[in-house]
Amino acid sequence: MLSRVAENIYWMARYIERAENTARLIMVNTNLLLDLPKGLQPGWQPIIEILGTEEYFLQHYDDFNERSVLKFLIADPQSPSSILHSLRLARENARTIRDIIPREAWEQVNDLYLMAKGNATSGYSKKGRYDYLKHIVLGAQTITGLLAGTMLHDVGYDFLRMGRNLERAEMTTRIIDVRSANLLEEHEGLTPFENIQWMSVLKSLTAYQMYRRNIQVRVRRKDVLKFLLKDKKFPRSFFHTLLEVKSCLQNLPRNEASIALLNEVGKKVLRADQAILQQDELHRFIDELQLGLADLNQSITRTYFQ
Repeated sequence: MLSRVAENIYWMARYIERAENTARLIMVNTNLLLDLPKGLQPGWQPIIEILGTEEYFLQHYDDFNERSVLKFLIADPQSPSSILHSLRLARENARTIRDIIPREAWEQVNDLYLMAKGNATSGYSKKGRYDYLKHIVLGAQTITGLLAGTMLHDVGYDFLRMGRNLERAEMTTRIIDVRSANLLEEHEGLTPFENIQWMSVLKSLTAYQMYRRNIQVRVRRKDVLKFLLKDKKFPRSFFHTLLEVKSCLQNLPRNEASIALLNEVGKKVLRADQAILQQDELHRFIDELQLGLADLNQSITRTYFQ
């Protein structure tokens, strides 16, 4: 397989996953603002922080009001984290590899982009936002299912899975880092408000129902962190995504450097005791994981794309 084709597949998967994750974040934050008392609401700034685009946002918008943040996250063509920007790049990558991916998958990517572009303004209003974002999430999941069920599970599919799972891993760390930092310190005794915010952490990753099935206790900080970082069976947990990437790398040549980097990140997760990590320690720990993911991405790029 040509390195150019492998890179297009890899980034197509990452951008589709990114668009879906952004849509999920907006949906969950909208619901969280309805559940919390007005004086305790975190507002919309945490979403920008989760996506790591706060500096870029402030260069183009005056404050973090709902309208500005939604425009930035849904349809701003220059925003590196907007749904429309991610889908446009996913569509462009898919267009160049139409002979590699199934035709139905290409058509779904194209249709999802056109829908997102044509109905973007409906995502700004409370009335149309849920339906718009639900279409984005279901559209992205349809693409994932089409590719899993109709694409050859060869080297190209390995690059697709690597891209999707690395994007998921990064989003999981960002949500844990920023969302947990915004949990109210004055409610350390697991009040209903803190419980609601930890539930929002789980719901941001569509993990709440699986958490309750697996942990079978009330939502608690240490259990949430353990589930989202260490669980081997939940598809959006950090460690599970590493296992998926590793299984793909094992099918590729010249994989020694990338697997070594991945193993180091995995060891950090398994050795960490989230039950005793304080917030500042958790922040430093998450930073280490994110740097490990960045190094892994660079290693994959150097080895297979350049």
